[in-house]
Amino acid sequence: MIKYIGSKRLLIPWILQTVDRLLQVESLDTVLDPFSGSARVAHALKARGFRVIASDYANYAYILAKALVEADIRIYTPERINPLLNYLNELPGEEGWFTETYAHKTRFFQPFNAARIERIRKEIDVVSEGDEKLRAILLTSLMLAADKVDSTTGIQMAFLKEWAPRSYNTLRLEYPPLLPGEGTALLGDAIDIIKAHPVDLLYLDPPYNQHSYLANYHIWETLVLFDAPTCYGVAQKRSDVQTRKSIFNSRRKAKEALRNVIYKTQAKVILLSFNNEGFHTESEILEIAREKGYVAVLRHPYKRYVGAQIGIYNPKGEKVGQVSHLKNEELLFVISQNKSLIENLGQNTSTPINQHKLL
Repeated sequence: MIKYIGSKRLLIPWILQTVDRLLQVESLDTVLDPFSGSARVAHALKARGFRVIASDYANYAYILAKALVEADIRIYTPERINPLLNYLNELPGEEGWFTETYAHKTRFFQPFNAARIERIRKEIDVVSEGDEKLRAILLTSLMLAADKVDSTTGIQMAFLKEWAPRSYNTLRLEYPPLLPGEGTALLGDAIDIIKAHPVDLLYLDPPYNQHSYLANYHIWETLVLFDAPTCYGVAQKRSDVQTRKSIFNSRRKAKEALRNVIYKTQAKVILLSFNNEGFHTESEILEIAREKGYVAVLRHPYKRYVGAQIGIYNPKGEKVGQVSHLKNEELLFVISQNKSLIENLGQNTSTPINQHKLL
């Protein structure tokens, strides 16, 4: 999977363990992840056998979900996809707008890799021949490959002053981690999708601060759309990130938006993922959750993302700040009108837990 702020890579075993404990009490078959991002959690839930709907408002996230959640490995087999990947890997580089913008005007990729990314991206639209799932699989492979040779600390708000060692490696597309079974990928507003798609389990991991994922990963958005947008700033961000704002990135509006999401769902169980670096306090989240049902709060400490561990850098790659803290606490708010389900979470577990009843 791509490097991603807020990724639940290290927390997935804990999340899946929690889901297993829910299944001891409640029958759950369908899951909706309306803030799917890198699709890591949705992918893990599909691997667990759930029928998953993954959605996001970013085009790159939609493409990742279309490959990692919607596509079926039994149809898009390695035997079918690898010859295409081998063909794309053999293509020579071709410098154009992408290379000029992200290798010469900036230093996100070495020029030789940026030129290959550019040539491969053009060819993907040709070889996919109108098959949108195949196109998403090839684009996902390209994003995963490009992520391994970039020169950032994990976000595209800035590039490193000196080339990252991995940036000298040659970009190579590989078969992405597809899974058997069906799933659904959607592009759109979380509230609209929640209202239109009732499910058994709703997994929520919305943005909790002012930092836009679209701005943090603007290159993936441009790589997917391949629209040569007007750009601004040292990092050459897409101009439309200034207008395509998520309501969840607004301190003034985020709380009511979260309340609206929780209120609109018809799911039997809500799993709300939350950490202590955002707009909301635990008590504020709890206040909202109590309006919906019984609540349990599970806790898990974890390390912050790598960029936060090494310091703060400006868009020129110069260090301008020090590390404030190395660890966060992740919380899972489990919300349900089934009291016995919430009570079951407090039994036979070493995970710290608080339980709260609907007032």
